[in-house]
Amino acid sequence: MKKLLLFFVLISGSLFAQEQPFNCDYNAYLFQYNDVYAIDLASGNSYAVATDVTPGNINAAAYNPADGYIWGSLSTPEKSIVRIGKNFQTTTFYIDELPTKNRYVGDISATGIYYLKPGGTTYYAVDVNPESANYGKYLSSHNLDININVHDWAFNAVDGFLYTVEKTTNILYRINAQTGLVQNLGVVPILSGLNYTYGAVYFDASGRFYVSANQTGTIYVIQSVQDLNGINVIESNLFAFGPSSASNDGARCPTAPVPQEDCTNGIDDDGDGLVDCEDPSCSGYASCPVLEISSTSGSNEGGLESNNRLAMQISKRNFNRARRGYKFNKLTAKKLQKTSKYGKGSTAKGNGENLSLSDFVPLGVISEDEALEASPTDLIGITNAVDVYSVDYQKNDKTVASILLLETENGVYEHTKYICDRLLGAEIISVSTIEIKEQSFIKTLIRNTEGALEFVLSLSAKPVNGDANFEVESHWTLDKYEDNVGFYNFQIWSNSLDDLLMLGEEVLNLLEVQKPIVGYNNSTPPTVFVRKGKYRNGKLDLQIVNTNRTEAVNFDGGVRTTETETVENVSSSIDLTGSYITSIEVDAGNLFDIGFRIGDGIATPDDLFLSDGPWGYDDAATGTEVLFYNVQENDEVINENSFAVERNISLQAEIDDYVAVYRALTPKFNAVDLLEYDTFNFTAKGTGNLIIRLVKESITNWGEQYKTTIALSDNFQEFSVSFDDFKNLNGESIEASDVTSIVFTMLSENGTVETKSLDLKQVSFSSASNSLSVNDVTSENGLTAYPNPFKSTTVIKLESVATDVSIQVYDMLGREVDAQVISVNGNEAIYKAPNLSKGIYKFKLIDSNKKVYSGTFMKE
Repeated sequence: MKKLLLFFVLISGSLFAQEQPFNCDYNAYLFQYNDVYAIDLASGNSYAVATDVTPGNINAAAYNPADGYIWGSLSTPEKSIVRIGKNFQTTTFYIDELPTKNRYVGDISATGIYYLKPGGTTYYAVDVNPESANYGKYLSSHNLDININVHDWAFNAVDGFLYTVEKTTNILYRINAQTGLVQNLGVVPILSGLNYTYGAVYFDASGRFYVSANQTGTIYVIQSVQDLNGINVIESNLFAFGPSSASNDGARCPTAPVPQEDCTNGIDDDGDGLVDCEDPSCSGYASCPVLEISSTSGSNEGGLESNNRLAMQISKRNFNRARRGYKFNKLTAKKLQKTSKYGKGSTAKGNGENLSLSDFVPLGVISEDEALEASPTDLIGITNAVDVYSVDYQKNDKTVASILLLETENGVYEHTKYICDRLLGAEIISVSTIEIKEQSFIKTLIRNTEGALEFVLSLSAKPVNGDANFEVESHWTLDKYEDNVGFYNFQIWSNSLDDLLMLGEEVLNLLEVQKPIVGYNNSTPPTVFVRKGKYRNGKLDLQIVNTNRTEAVNFDGGVRTTETETVENVSSSIDLTGSYITSIEVDAGNLFDIGFRIGDGIATPDDLFLSDGPWGYDDAATGTEVLFYNVQENDEVINENSFAVERNISLQAEIDDYVAVYRALTPKFNAVDLLEYDTFNFTAKGTGNLIIRLVKESITNWGEQYKTTIALSDNFQEFSVSFDDFKNLNGESIEASDVTSIVFTMLSENGTVETKSLDLKQVSFSSASNSLSVNDVTSENGLTAYPNPFKSTTVIKLESVATDVSIQVYDMLGREVDAQVISVNGNEAIYKAPNLSKGIYKFKLIDSNKKVYSGTFMKE
């Protein structure tokens, strides 16, 4: 055996020069089988740094303070351990005294002693200190004084003891590695009631103990374990949401710090892009609420598609809901109960004729108070779903989880929550994996548009083998799913990651009893993704999370400038400079919708879809026929202090009742607070009178919405309508805190067939206090012009003689409509107007002496 040991040392000696130590970097390293992932503990984000490092699987991974390398225990060859360098070159050592398998617990002391443990109480010591005469040799075996069910342990550099958390009991233990004495420090409060395997644990320089659950990837923190005595209170909390694993072991330098979020100072202290209460590690600290108490969004509002194919139909669906004043009512919704058929197979497994979507809906697994049917049946006919069923789970009168289930016939359902919502006010906190039935699925933590946190899981099941079995697929991008086959599509979200896991497990159980699952085809999450974004006035602002610090990604997308235009493909490269968080601004121009992908061409790319609030028309009246409808780009520059309602429309229709054009202010008809504005502005021409409604979310009776009426003419006119002019049935003016849409309605005057036309452009909301860009003037009415009003030319009298004067002219929306240098005769500046429309204008003058003036004139 001595010759065999010498053989290994000599063979590995040729590799020494190639290896590089980790030297206490700040990453935590997660070993899954023989792949290695780097984890940023502050954010929980991870990325693969090496694959197939060794022929055998690696477990009991540990950082060695004595040499700066990571060590692990190998399944193949048996009785061997491995030293791993930062470049993931390896050296293998054979230790004959070690047991042949199941060495899955391990860490290394400050003096370089590697303590390995399989199941049971016996553990083994191996010297891995390169300065020791016994380097690479077995030292001794020891026994714990009690048998504990643990899956990883780690040395605390502050006090030199091993620490671990037991599965099921969730007890924190302190262990003297030299004597085997085990001290019970009590149940960790944040883990109480959980039944996870804690296969990866880590320390930082301050003695904080980080515990990762295999099944969910959740990372928990236990503060200052060296100060615990088994009697005092254990301070513990959520910390981040990392990757799950069926085989999970962690290693980290115990003297490296982990950045901590302050939770109170308004600063992103730990560099994960989340400030104070946004950060999961602040859950329950200071004034931050506990993470898992908020209501989630309900399933009745879900299910919108993530492409441009059906934007108009979905817009009409939402408009019809608003017009009917439709709101999902939990009080009248059907309450679901388990029946004797729950969880039992269909009598017609082979052909699926007796399958119902309700057969796949979990009941009673998350201890809900009640489950309410909330199916958004109006998705059928406008999406590729042929059947839909959804359930909202209630606890303490809050919606805590939802499942939206849709059956499709020709491909996967074309919507996932995380694709659309990031550009509508939501954001992704983290993307990682969750382990369900030993399969890795992508889980996403989203802060939704209402500010609540939701854990999201998507999967689809397709019949295979002549409809006798199911195969399950789960991917981040929709193009990874098989085409032209039918799917049962599940969108699951919850305010609790633990509940999400149980719901996901039960969905697979319910699928299994109907048709045995014979395979899984799942993808990995993206390593570079857009956390959040927004579009306003031609600018697309994106915050990109770059977990693997790549230098650049490709941007490929398709853009439509209006609802009635075709898609134009665009492509570019985005420089990320290797930063973890990169904020970029894309000059997108005026657009209606954009679908785009970012990726490095290697890892899973990220897909997003953004649709601006759409224009649409209501032709539901029996005698209404739309003859022409077109949406055009708005080329006018809108003042940045205004709220631009982008794009212009033209419509012609025959009616004997009414026709309406509507514009949602957001893609999902969400309410917008317009209190900072007081005027609604537009340019229009058309036939007869135009009724304008500002639709408030808080009003469900359509007849009670606030409206005003204007008279149209054959020529374009500029309108600036005060909010005071929008009245309800009681003559009260609007309070514009929750406006969802604008509706323009034309009526048949006497019930006979009429042809109506409407052209609208330059639509915006503004405030009289911020609509002008002439704040740097010496006197608002410092100059006079004559004649005033004028037709083409007016003379502006200056206060002193000047050689030349530059003039800037603004309309009442604050838009610059003209700028020129004009001639001066003594102290009289002669202004010749270009093709300005009739109306009142502000002007600003700067003379050759750099003196600034302003005034007002009217163009006839």
